[in-house]
Amino acid sequence: MSTRLIIIGGVAGGATAAARARRLDEQAEIIMFERGEYISFANCGLPYYVSGVIPKRESLLVTTAQAMRDRYRVDVRPRHEVTAIHRDRKTVEIRDLEKSQTYEEKYDKIILSPGAEPVRPPLPGIDLEGIHTIRNLPDIDRVKAVLDTRKPESAVVIGGGFIGLEMAENLVHLGIKTTVVEMLDQVMPPLDPEMAAYAQAHLKDQGVDMVLGDGVQGFRSESGGLVVTTSSGREIPCGMVILSIGVRPENKLAKDAGLALGERGHIKVDASLRTSDPDIFAVGDAVEVVDRITGMPTATALAGPANKQARIAADNALGRRSIFKGTIGTAVVKVFNLTVATTGASEKTLKRLGRPYLACYTHAGSHASYYPGATNTTIKLLFAPHDGKILGAQIVGREGADKRIDVLATAIHGNMTVFDLEELELAYAPPYGSAKDPINMIGFVAANILKGDMDAITWSEKDQIDPAVTDILDVRTPMELKILGQVPGARPIPIDNLRKELENGGLDPNKEYITYCAVGQRAYLANRILTQNGYRTRNLSGGYFNFLSQDGRLMSDSPQVKTWLVDDEKS
Repeated sequence: MSTRLIIIGGVAGGATAAARARRLDEQAEIIMFERGEYISFANCGLPYYVSGVIPKRESLLVTTAQAMRDRYRVDVRPRHEVTAIHRDRKTVEIRDLEKSQTYEEKYDKIILSPGAEPVRPPLPGIDLEGIHTIRNLPDIDRVKAVLDTRKPESAVVIGGGFIGLEMAENLVHLGIKTTVVEMLDQVMPPLDPEMAAYAQAHLKDQGVDMVLGDGVQGFRSESGGLVVTTSSGREIPCGMVILSIGVRPENKLAKDAGLALGERGHIKVDASLRTSDPDIFAVGDAVEVVDRITGMPTATALAGPANKQARIAADNALGRRSIFKGTIGTAVVKVFNLTVATTGASEKTLKRLGRPYLACYTHAGSHASYYPGATNTTIKLLFAPHDGKILGAQIVGREGADKRIDVLATAIHGNMTVFDLEELELAYAPPYGSAKDPINMIGFVAANILKGDMDAITWSEKDQIDPAVTDILDVRTPMELKILGQVPGARPIPIDNLRKELENGGLDPNKEYITYCAVGQRAYLANRILTQNGYRTRNLSGGYFNFLSQDGRLMSDSPQVKTWLVDDEKS
């Protein structure tokens, strides 16, 4: 007897589950209900359609209802909303939105893929015309219509996460003066603050105004436009507002059906994506899964995990045995000319959970420095102090940042350690990488710490430095100090003069010395020289540029800092 599988919701989760189910069972009766008009579209591409980077709207359509029917023999019903699940009699109640009729269908198994909806808080003026959220094609159609007809000169994006920054970039491409308002004191909340600082500096360089650490209080109409009021009393006039302050799971159907929900309202599932009802599975943005690093419940509004979950849920709904092992939150975003990426746990998360960790940084070239066009790639690595297991990583750079985060995500997935990163054999040719790839370099630095070859300290720990017993040594050249400045109170001794300084008795053996350079390599050499001459020493990981990011100075108008961040040639 064939299985009657009902899939509720389309896009990444539902459409993928339907296609997988048909490939597994040609005889299964598969019905997919989608409340909207489009069953599968590229919602990750919506911001780029606004600016014309993706010129054709139809490019966003992954597949159509008719194509799904023809190729997979799935009974696809767009504009049909499932309003209730009657578990006692194993039926679902459906509302035909075109005909305004209600009917029921029986099921053997259900896969829920309801997704998540943009948060729209009950602020004064939230329902005014000109305030938009971005979830689907109709949303982006409304935004594009405003841009094409009213041609606003300015816009405010509320929220500095992935979608918010993508929208900000594409609005700027249209010549619209754009302000990003973020309640936290940094953009890109999944990143640690010092890594987000690079993106913030670049956003400023591209003309984006940022209001950080200041939440939105409300909205009002004025002079044919809108005024955004923040908690601090700031008022920002604009022609349109994009709300991008997060999403909440679409859980009403599951809640009404009595399915178990997590603390934040996500649908609880086990490793097979089965809900508290053995005949109902759930996937995508609406489900609560396990964080593979922390072991804690989490949720990820990402297309990659949703697609993988959909395949696994379809397997299990049709009698196979497949397991979803959890998520590590790998994500990447284009911020103008920068690539910002993360995988695994952040330092903020590890601190909050009380998990032991170590951190280190490198600033390595995207490819061989002698081949034209090399740019800096900043990597932060978090790893376990007892065995070197990789816990998380963040990367900001240009060319090649995306492939390096994927390597690190693969390393986390494979339970690899920093010692494995040292040994990874990665493709090398001058236009693409270096003989010692940035992945190898971050592995070398982390392994040096664990092997005891280098005692490291990060800039976030600089307040622990006691100036009475510790000196900070700047081992860069005098020209670098003149152009870029230095850490207050640091003593300059160029690396090539350090041995002579030791011979002349210029350092106090009773003191501890903390070394730094531009990015960490010369400071490590200084560290080794001092250590082998009997001095107590530590290396400031990430060098002077990490100091700038920690200290907020990357937000300055320094042309040298801007050059280092965004120009093809190193400063």
